[in-house]
Amino acid sequence: MKRRHFIAGTLGSAAALTLAACSGNTEPGGGGGGATTVPSKPAEPVTLNFFTDKAAWEPSFKDMNTASAGQNMSLKFTGYSDPTAYDTFIKQSFRTKKIPDLFTWHTGSQTQELVEQGLIAETSALWAKAETDGLVPPGIKDNYTIEDKQYGVPLNIAYWVMYYSKSVFEKHNLTPPTSFADLLAMADTLVAAGVTPFHQMNIIFEFVWFQALLMGSNPDVYDKLSRGEAKYTDDAVVKVAQQWSDMIGKKYFIDPGSTTDPQTLLKTGQIAMIYMGTFFTGQLTASEMTSGKDYGAFVFPNMDPAVARPQMALETGPLLAGKGAANEAAALAYSEWWMSTEAQKAWSTSRGDISFNPEVPSDDPEIGPIVKDIADKGKDFQVHTRYLEATPNAIYTVASEVFGKLVTDGGDPMPGLQKIQAAADEYWSSK
Repeated sequence: MKRRHFIAGTLGSAAALTLAACSGNTEPGGGGGGATTVPSKPAEPVTLNFFTDKAAWEPSFKDMNTASAGQNMSLKFTGYSDPTAYDTFIKQSFRTKKIPDLFTWHTGSQTQELVEQGLIAETSALWAKAETDGLVPPGIKDNYTIEDKQYGVPLNIAYWVMYYSKSVFEKHNLTPPTSFADLLAMADTLVAAGVTPFHQMNIIFEFVWFQALLMGSNPDVYDKLSRGEAKYTDDAVVKVAQQWSDMIGKKYFIDPGSTTDPQTLLKTGQIAMIYMGTFFTGQLTASEMTSGKDYGAFVFPNMDPAVARPQMALETGPLLAGKGAANEAAALAYSEWWMSTEAQKAWSTSRGDISFNPEVPSDDPEIGPIVKDIADKGKDFQVHTRYLEATPNAIYTVASEVFGKLVTDGGDPMPGLQKIQAAADEYWSSK
């Protein structure tokens, strides 16, 4: 997974696209819907021009064409391996008459920018139907909501959990912790035995421990940071950063510059635990590790025991329909079908991954129960957008550098927090 930043550029006018969308296109699958009505499947077969930066997923999208045959819709797949080239292509396409029917993108500020340009078809009606039908779990809709309207549907999701080595835990008589104090005590036991408790990186995922600790210490402040309603120099944030720094100082984490794959580190017992998105299951499976036998997973315990609700970070990638595309109505009909139980069963089977749809349970003995609990209203999970997507890019760019340095060097976190806050002040003052 690579960090993706917004590439500046002048996009086509929203007015021109509005005229195109309202041009009365009567071709099969052409023009409109999604805002207040759910489009019906096309009466005649429609091939949707589909673009993605996930070239390696082509076999799964071919499987989805088989699954969607009864819907009179199929995807013409074009995949990119270079994310920068892909981002540039998508933005340039909106300046032409070849607007993509469907394409994958990035939630957060990057989708918002396209929405503000009038380039993305609204999907509010699709979300309303999915909620009524019980097809989406708590927390995910927020990732697709801009100014109280929804845009796009979830291509995929990942929840952030703590993976652990079964053999390491058994050797040292450890069990999954029920509190943050337990987690720290386990870390001390492992360090004393010469085992590194946790994995950590100083690039790409350098922010994740900040995310986990702040969510579990003050979830309101975590959310407010993304809206400019809290400061990185507030006591609640400083407390978390200091806790993180203290853990680094106690040698709880592996050398962040390690070039060994995290799945290998877990498999060989060089680390005991790794906080990672559930997409990591695929990497463990590829390393011939079996869920429930070789590794387990648990929800990261809240740093502050006064935070009663379990906290969970969610990342999700959107499937977007181009506004004014030749097959806009069919693209929205496909998006509605994509959220269905039929489609998600096919997708989950092909990808070997979890689905956002609660009616498509995971059979993974470790991840499955966690996903089920998140969807269970009685468990009362508080689900947050992952820090990378929740944070405006201008702020995240600085934060990633600061967190990367903290992960590498440890020490006093305050100068770094002040640097992030300076970037936040500059960003929010322009809004």
